[in-house]
Amino acid sequence: MFQKLFYTLVALTLFTFIGCSNEGDTTKVSIDSIDADEVLRLDPNADIFQYDGVIYKSNVDWVDKLSLTKDVQIGEIKTKNDTNTDFYDGMSNKLPVGTKIFSAKERGDILIVESGDSVLKYLAIVEG
Repeated sequence: MFQKLFYTLVALTLFTFIGCSNEGDTTKVSIDSIDADEVLRLDPNADIFQYDGVIYKSNVDWVDKLSLTKDVQIGEIKTKNDTNTDFYDGMSNKLPVGTKIFSAKERGDILIVESGDSVLKYLAIVEG
């Protein structure tokens, strides 16, 4: 009697695991970046730049309140584009050419920029 009950419970457990597994599930979640045109359409005065195919925006209240540590320099602003929304990596609409871009130790979606005497925090603008 005990042996039948044991085998029945093992079989039910296996069926539950097999039936509830995600194997073979082809559903994928993707996070797409928003382009400069869309960001500037929503906020024409936005301070943005593009790095590694992603638009980063400053003056985000909750980001400005974070205490972040500047890590390694990952790039710099190479060109300035304040006339249209056709952006590519290393391009900014407000930051001057030569501005250094740093990663933040605590977060991967925020970059730190040194511009003159000020330190600015930029959030990656993505949709997902």
